Amino acid sequence: MQPPWVDAPPVEAYPFEETHDLRSGPNLHDDLLGLLPFVGLWRGRGKGGYSTVDDFDFAQEVRISHDGRPFLHYESRSWLVGADGEALRPSGREIGWWRPAAGGDEVEMLLTTPTGIMELYFGKAESNPPRLEVVTDAIVRTPTAKEVRAGQRLFGIVNGELLYAHEMAAVGQPMQPHLSARLIRVGG
Repeated sequence: MQPPWVDAPPVEAYPFEETHDLRSGPNLHDDLLGLLPFVGLWRGRGKGGYSTVDDFDFAQEVRISHDGRPFLHYESRSWLVGADGEALRPSGREIGWWRPAAGGDEVEMLLTTPTGIMELYFGKAESNPPRLEVVTDAIVRTPTAKEVRAGQRLFGIVNGELLYAHEMAAVGQPMQPHLSARLIRVGG
């Protein structure tokens, strides 16, 4: 017996809209109102480093969008920049979801990188000022991924800009600063 999809007609493009612009597309789910200030397209610059690597400058684009369901889609792309701001090469990427936990201000954050690391964060969102602070509950990695044991992240909206700091414990080192950036809303 053949599966019913073998002779099915071609499928059109994905028929449901996702948006980072609250003025268009589906309505934001009520459970996401505490995270509303973070929805948008953000770009800016940051500084990175770790006790095992030299400091570096980077540029970044973060898109936080929704499709009307009770989670946000998070995507981050960054690239190393030189002293004059010229793009040198691609750098870190992440993709994942921010989900309000059942009732209240608790948030679950699931993030995955192409380097073989999946992180599950839990934390709280505050509305005045808009702030999200999360710490890792679990980290899963492939056999070839670098060893990351823990992380914590702080996101905040300050004067309409998205600021964040990311600390991690990795490669035998204790928890310490890793990344921080200031991103400006360019869409949404």
